[in-house]
Amino acid sequence: MRRVPFYAAVIAISIAFLAPVISFMINAFAYRWFYPQLVPKEWSLQAWVRLKLIPRPGDRTLESFIDLWTGVPDVISALWLSLAIGTLVTGTSVIIGLPAARALGLYRFRGKKIVEFMIIAPTIVPPIAFSLGLNINFIRWDMALMNAGIPIDLAGSVFGVSLVHLVPVMPYVVLTLSGVFANYDADYEAQARSLGAPPWRIFWDVTLPAILPGLFVAALFAFLVSWSQYLLTFLIGQGRVVTLPALLFSAAGSGNNAMIAAISLVFIAPAILILLVTSRYLSGESSAAGGFGRV
Repeated sequence: MRRVPFYAAVIAISIAFLAPVISFMINAFAYRWFYPQLVPKEWSLQAWVRLKLIPRPGDRTLESFIDLWTGVPDVISALWLSLAIGTLVTGTSVIIGLPAARALGLYRFRGKKIVEFMIIAPTIVPPIAFSLGLNINFIRWDMALMNAGIPIDLAGSVFGVSLVHLVPVMPYVVLTLSGVFANYDADYEAQARSLGAPPWRIFWDVTLPAILPGLFVAALFAFLVSWSQYLLTFLIGQGRVVTLPALLFSAAGSGNNAMIAAISLVFIAPAILILLVTSRYLSGESSAAGGFGRV
């Protein structure tokens, strides 16, 4: 009987998690679904065909699939761009955040609380506040770089969007890895160093296996935060960088529920897949989740 509340909570959370996905799946294949119909009376692939995600019915030849994907539909193009930006931001944030997290997790120094506050500040400040300022600065810097003969664009470029995504991503990466290093025993590195192991070998054979679960969790947070960014992408990208969230928001005003649901399914699929792959690192027994109280 003591397990009943636990199982009830698990079922309730599962329903709350799956209900939107099921709703999207029904709407994505529904055709002429009007109130007060409980379920659609007709089903159709019209939304998927209009988005050029599948060929037209009756045209399932190899040539049709090649022509479909060679044409690079808007949804597929936005999907690949979102994946590229998310991967770039994730890798960059982990490389930058790892040394900072190690310092915050292993050492105590004067002003540590101030540093931690400055790291989490981007999660407190409204995104519109710093994104507008960054957009103005990016435009000014672009003009300065252009006058200096340096062909680098920040505003309206994938590089600029990736750079600004680091602002909301870094707090999650640094704080997650700080919790990992708070439970990390650096004496193992000292033992390996005393045996003559070079620094790269110590990191690869000692440090990395110990922090790997937390590294996966930090990378998961980084990717999901970057993946879901709309406002920063819209302001810094200036309409020239069309990611999947931007495409979804533009389609939300069309009133075509089937098309909106189809794009939404494409949007949430990579996030769910990555969450399932890394779910075993999110348990309380993992070192990735054990150090938050000690940071």
